[in-house]
Amino acid sequence: MKQALYAILFFVLCLSPKFGFASHIVGGEMTYRCLGAGSGNTTLYEISLTIYHDCLNGQPQAIVDDNPAFLGIYDGNNLLQFVDTGVYYTSRMTVPANFSNNCITNYPLTCLQKMTFKKTYSLPNNLSGYYIVYQRCCRNEHISNIGNPGETGATYFCKIPPAPACNNSAIFKNFPPQIICLNNPLIYDHSATDVDGDSLSYEFCETNIGGTINDVKPYVPTSPPFPTVAYVAGFTMQRPMAGNPLIKIDPSTGLISGTPNLKGRFVVTVCCHEWKNGVLVNTVKREFQFEVTDCSKAVIADMPQYSDEVNTYIVNCTGYDVKFDNTSTGGFSYFWDFGVANKTDDTSNVFSPSYTYSDTGTYVVKLIVNRGTTCPDSIERFVKIYPYFKSNFNYTGKLCPNTPIAFIDSSSSSLGTATHWEWSFGDGLNATDQHPSHQYLIGGNYAVTLISGNSKGCSDTIKKYIAIEKFVPFAGNDTIIIKESSIQFNAQGGGSYTWSPATNLDNPTIGNPIGTYPTIGTFPYQVHIVSAASQCEGDDSIVVRVVDKASLFVPSAFTPNGDGRNDILRPIGVGYSQVNYFRVYSRWGEMMYASTKFNEGWDGYWKGVPAELGVYYWVLSVKDRFGKEELIKGDVTLIR
Repeated sequence: MKQALYAILFFVLCLSPKFGFASHIVGGEMTYRCLGAGSGNTTLYEISLTIYHDCLNGQPQAIVDDNPAFLGIYDGNNLLQFVDTGVYYTSRMTVPANFSNNCITNYPLTCLQKMTFKKTYSLPNNLSGYYIVYQRCCRNEHISNIGNPGETGATYFCKIPPAPACNNSAIFKNFPPQIICLNNPLIYDHSATDVDGDSLSYEFCETNIGGTINDVKPYVPTSPPFPTVAYVAGFTMQRPMAGNPLIKIDPSTGLISGTPNLKGRFVVTVCCHEWKNGVLVNTVKREFQFEVTDCSKAVIADMPQYSDEVNTYIVNCTGYDVKFDNTSTGGFSYFWDFGVANKTDDTSNVFSPSYTYSDTGTYVVKLIVNRGTTCPDSIERFVKIYPYFKSNFNYTGKLCPNTPIAFIDSSSSSLGTATHWEWSFGDGLNATDQHPSHQYLIGGNYAVTLISGNSKGCSDTIKKYIAIEKFVPFAGNDTIIIKESSIQFNAQGGGSYTWSPATNLDNPTIGNPIGTYPTIGTFPYQVHIVSAASQCEGDDSIVVRVVDKASLFVPSAFTPNGDGRNDILRPIGVGYSQVNYFRVYSRWGEMMYASTKFNEGWDGYWKGVPAELGVYYWVLSVKDRFGKEELIKGDVTLIR
């Protein structure tokens, strides 16, 4: 049977006429109705295909050649069942531009023709369902968001769920306006209805291609999955247009909103998903085009959008009073309706009025500019009244570096429940948990910010400052001493100290114990320090090296080039109590540097200028721990 079907298809393809290059497709959609059981084990479906043509710039012969339509029917496993090349249109009409503002005279000419094909099929019941597919090339050439539109075809299809379901596809209520004005708010209801009562959700989705300039009207449409158009840079299927606010679709209501800010013609595809008991049943797609143009619009009704929610003026979570800002242009009279049901006095003629609502809820506020004149304009936005919501938080834990601090959200909400939290801890780190834990690496004052919100769209911000103690436990510097001598430790940073081990120390519980060492060796110590203010705790270590006799060392060369290594010429002494003087001379006997401390040295500069390269001479006078003075001399080479 399949071999016979393929043979018939091959014969049809060979004898059928070739359709010329066609550039005229604007959009389309395919839906279906379940008519009930057919004869035998079949179900009757009425398939509706709607094609939109550019009848202003499209090729007239291409539009004529669209009739009849060729439909391919595949089962859910993508196996071709049959091809119908005799689907003729049942209606044909020119679609109004839906752009009738008398105060705009420069809008571009458009012509959109709608051709609808309907046919009923008796489909054998199966477990995989069916795809009904239509393909045609090519689109109208002047499209801004896809590449090579004049050579890019289109695929419109629907998927019928498998038996025994008798499902009906969702039907879109309205067709979008063909023309919208640049930098003017767009609000369009692109919702659908479903006779089965299924739940519906919406999203911008992929635009499919089909047909080519070499086969503009394929007798056998290809099987799914269908490739998608190539969007130009800056556009995607979820971002088909530019806008500020961005053009978007509400997934629950199907409301398209935003303000387009780029001229051009843009392909937009909307998917409507049908859900039954939380399970996806079907998806119906509509592809259409918006033409965004400069409009010489004398009157524009507008009010701001202070909320991130779709087309919402404000979500008031602090009270019932609302001050309305009016950003309209070209008006001389204004009429406000504040949207309270069953009231007629909830109106105002003030440019920017205030209104006090008596109850919580969501209200549709309408502003009409120049009401009752030949040049009116209007806008509607939501106002949501859901007091009271207040952000707040507390924290517990030691305010110490490297110590976990628990942040506890205590935001209050009279209506709805808290749903999101955005924490900024003031040190560049963030969190989205309700009750996060955080630790700071160093002490300091930090501004902690919490932005919290609830299920009603309320949001509030609070900032608190937290002081982390600048606690840095320090045991002192490693040191070298002579045996049978003592050293006084100098730990810092706390209020109490515990040294471990206590070997050779006179008091291991103070910060500055005295260590006495009768023998040579290496003695490591660790000190546990607790601060007096916040009881912060930390540890540090020090090493005492005990040598047999005193020694002096002065480098034979140094490189004062600023790399942090060997930049300073200084004497190093072990077992000496003081430096009487350390002096550096040039080869001509001029003194270049003098000091009386071990930890100071020459940086290679003379009178603020780098000294010349070469050999310099030094003299070092020191006194040992017994008071005996020594004088030593040497030379050093300055290298850069």
